[in-house]
Amino acid sequence: MTEPPAELRAAFEAYETAILDDDVAVLDDSFAPGPTTLRGDTDGLLVGHDAISAFRRGRGGVGPRTLDRVETRKLAEDCWLIVATSRYAGGGTGLQTQVWQLADGRWRITAAHVTGRTQSFDRSTWRTVGDPLYQGAFEGPLVGMRVAVKDLFAISGYRIGAGNPTWLREAHRERHHAPVVLDLLRGGASIRGLARTDELAYSIAGDNAHYGTPVNGAVVGALPGGSSSGPATAVATGQADVGLASDTAGSIRVPASYQGLWGLRTTHGLVPRQGMLPLAPSFDTVGWLTRDGATLEAVASWCLETAVDESVPDAHALPDLLRVPREALAGSEPATRAAFEAWCARREVELVDVGPLDGWYEAFRVVQAAEAWRTHGQWITEHPDAVGPGVRARFEVAATVTADQEAQGRERLARYAEVVRSLVADAVLALPSAPGPAPARGPMADDVRAGTLRMTALAGIGGLPALSVPALRVEGPLGLAPVGVCLVGPRGSDLSLVRHARRLTSGELA
Repeated sequence: MTEPPAELRAAFEAYETAILDDDVAVLDDSFAPGPTTLRGDTDGLLVGHDAISAFRRGRGGVGPRTLDRVETRKLAEDCWLIVATSRYAGGGTGLQTQVWQLADGRWRITAAHVTGRTQSFDRSTWRTVGDPLYQGAFEGPLVGMRVAVKDLFAISGYRIGAGNPTWLREAHRERHHAPVVLDLLRGGASIRGLARTDELAYSIAGDNAHYGTPVNGAVVGALPGGSSSGPATAVATGQADVGLASDTAGSIRVPASYQGLWGLRTTHGLVPRQGMLPLAPSFDTVGWLTRDGATLEAVASWCLETAVDESVPDAHALPDLLRVPREALAGSEPATRAAFEAWCARREVELVDVGPLDGWYEAFRVVQAAEAWRTHGQWITEHPDAVGPGVRARFEVAATVTADQEAQGRERLARYAEVVRSLVADAVLALPSAPGPAPARGPMADDVRAGTLRMTALAGIGGLPALSVPALRVEGPLGLAPVGVCLVGPRGSDLSLVRHARRLTSGELA
């Protein structure tokens, strides 16, 4: 068998060392520049050196391992195939397949595929799973559906973990299911498991300092969106059919947008929140994530038909008119705005002004922070090092909100609520669910977080139902990615909104 060139073997060994050291600069240099370089793994395919580099910067290192076997095959004078197996120090094996090509005197990887060691389940997505964890009724409209329950809801016999190991350790075992959990079981759905949440649900990024970042089921190397990151990823990757989640400031709508899902935030107060760990009770709501509109309608029909406001007209009576806030368009990334405007061009649309979104966001932020500190401030004070840096920083700010600031914020919220409720009195509000596609894994930039909350605050302030529909595809830092269209309806129109959205997008969505 022909031996590979010494320079190629040296390049491969340098790459393997860089993998173990998480030396991003060397790893970037080991892959061929340009838009055609490929890297794939179980999560999907990355195309282009820039996308691969962005993924690598947010991935973190690889567990300690040793090469077990290396096979080389000559494909051409300047092209070799290397297939290597490895053994991990913590057990398990992996495999990597690489195509190396010689160009400009350098051997670099032009295509790679990585198969990691098999895991019993992804601990960044799940806290615990079963087959199932709880069996639902053997008849009903939801039979066969598997539910990923955000780790904020009570499951009989389990503790609420809230995305934090210290909280989990101190929590008591729940004696009863939360009503929203029991409702799903009675409809025939089974509980697949408890899925991760960002710590105490105080984030929209989807990263967790203790358990890691769940994958984005639609965009390799991207943030999944939070705080309902675990349920969203479980649904997007096919490990569950329904995600039972909460939404305070966008925690259903943002992961739905980032991962190409349907995500419904229900009218504030419509669905019982007993058995759900609160964050900011004035805004906390229950909702669901699904891969398609039919599944969401089935869940909403079962869970909401006895709860909806009978004064709200039937789905087909919801007006076709869409009101679009100019300020939301101005706050969107250019590619998202272009895609959204193209989507709107086929519909009856009226542009409206709601005023600077900074004002909406600031009033929302102040009141949310004040309530979050009232809810969890004592625990944070007693456990100052128990939470990750991002959540800790938000609670430190929350601790400084004064009673006067909160009162002023609530006065402004009351005015803003009247504005947004008047806009949906005879129309449906429409805007992008997020300013752009999911950013690459890693700490979410402050401007991205603030820009997202400026848009999600509208529905939260009004206490209105908001539905993210995976209607847009835009070019992002990691390639083509989904962005949701958010539809906001009047209070109590939740089920009508889902049916209306399905009709509105009929024939457009897979």
